Amino acid sequence: MTDYIKFVDSIKRKTGIDLAAYKEAQMKRRLTSLYEKKGYKNFLAFFEALDKDRDLMNEFLDRMTINVSEFYRNGKRWEILQTKIFPKLLANNKRLKIWSAACSTGEEPYTTAMVLSNHVPLSQIAIQATDLDENAIQRAKVGIYPERSLAEVPDEMKSKYFEQQNQFYKVDDAIKKTVTFRKHNLLNDTYEKNFDLIICRNVMIYFTEEAKDQIYQNFSDSLRSGGILFVGSTEQIFNPGKYGFETEDTFFYRKK
Repeated sequence: MTDYIKFVDSIKRKTGIDLAAYKEAQMKRRLTSLYEKKGYKNFLAFFEALDKDRDLMNEFLDRMTINVSEFYRNGKRWEILQTKIFPKLLANNKRLKIWSAACSTGEEPYTTAMVLSNHVPLSQIAIQATDLDENAIQRAKVGIYPERSLAEVPDEMKSKYFEQQNQFYKVDDAIKKTVTFRKHNLLNDTYEKNFDLIICRNVMIYFTEEAKDQIYQNFSDSLRSGGILFVGSTEQIFNPGKYGFETEDTFFYRKK
């Protein structure tokens, strides 16, 4: 058993997180860089330190879960959500059940609320947002972001829903109130049912094919008939029918 495989087993026993579901070469490279930076010689020495040091464990989780996000990322896709997807969904139900999965530091669910606010009052918007990384969730709840995170935000939304504080921008409390954050492991935890929209973008690329299959099937089972899965711009599903989906638009899949 290799040093890395022993590390994977130890992490799974301690945290419930299965690193084997992530692409090994990418994960090993990312974690080797971290333990070398911290002065450890191998994965086993690194785990011994993680086992005793909560701050180091939190940093490890941050590195493992790729917290790279921004508001309105790939803006054309959000235009499709606003002009095509939401009108169809709202024709059947004015109070949509929405889940932002692997939401990182909150830019995605807050963007979803802003886009949906073009159709319904904020008082009718309730979005569930989940992530594996508790640190990311805490930062999302604070709702303060560097200017670079807002590069794609339309000017009218920037002036309406953000308050500048020196070099940072704070999300308006009215938007924050539309989103409920909690911890969730896409590989191990149960999935709620009857969602109208599930958004999971720019995270599936880090999983193995087996893990992707499991997650896509779980998403399908969690959507109501006619519900939509919105994925990232490098995550096109080439066999959507396998999971009970039909292509609604590029990177949008409708459950049959």
